[in-house]
Amino acid sequence: MKVAVISGGASPEHDVSLASGQGIAEVVATLGHTVVPLKIDAQGNWADGPHEAIGMLQDCDVVVPALHGEGGEDGVLQGFLRQLKIPYVGSGVAASAVGLDKHLTKTILRAHGILVSPGIALRGADLGDAETAMQQLKAAGIEFPVFVKPGSGGSSFGVTRATDLPTLTKAIADAAALDRQVLVEQEIRGREVDLAVMEFPDGRIEAAPALEVHADPAEPFFTAAAKYTSSATRFVVPAPLEPALAASLRRTALEVFVTLGCAGLARVDFFVPADGPPVVNEINTFPGFTQASQFPQMWAAAGLSYSDVIQNLLETAYARAHE
Repeated sequence: MKVAVISGGASPEHDVSLASGQGIAEVVATLGHTVVPLKIDAQGNWADGPHEAIGMLQDCDVVVPALHGEGGEDGVLQGFLRQLKIPYVGSGVAASAVGLDKHLTKTILRAHGILVSPGIALRGADLGDAETAMQQLKAAGIEFPVFVKPGSGGSSFGVTRATDLPTLTKAIADAAALDRQVLVEQEIRGREVDLAVMEFPDGRIEAAPALEVHADPAEPFFTAAAKYTSSATRFVVPAPLEPALAASLRRTALEVFVTLGCAGLARVDFFVPADGPPVVNEINTFPGFTQASQFPQMWAAAGLSYSDVIQNLLETAYARAHE
């Protein structure tokens, strides 16, 4: 096949996307496909020019939109590709848009009886008024410490742990600099466990063995530094889970995938408290995709290599478009 791999983008995850795109493109070539690499710069412009990019895309069999965050993982690019009638890997417009909006994701999951971490959303004038945020947190039964994060985005950019009003005020301002919606969520102490969900050409949806995150203990939480630059962060896969817990997480991950209308792939992240049931933290509809990323590592534990996973995603996207 002729495969376009799009990477970069205007979100804070630009460099992460470039790494994902490079890893995917290298494997696509080794699989015998023709690779058409396309980059979007940090200002959101097509490096080859918009008209040229459209022509290159329309000449391809499948597109891999290896972008993370706004402008790439939020349904915008998916809608563009759909309008061009080009098959692409991953979720469609609606699931991509919902998946990147953390508050909307949790609202929908909560309505379907899926446990999520409790929190509030701040918008508009509330972003400059931490006292109002305190009142909303109190009404929701949420106490310090809390995590403050941009409403859309990933890689822990703009995420801060707040323990009092002054740190909450600064955390809201930092997150608001990246997003017009800010989430303030109850800290949940427990294990961080991820599950990789993938669709196959015959329509099956499966989950790989779970992965447990052991973040760099020098970092306050699983920060961007812990994710990308620390040598002390460890991923344990398969995660050492009791069989009943492993089965429960797998069922929930698949339920989240189906409930949100996802396609192709997703990573569902959980908190597993010592004294309570697991809760969904978030979903990534196009997670980090280098060979060292969590998603490929989980499928490696299931016996599928990085190349196997990429070939499957290409075949699934192509099959879905030609049903």
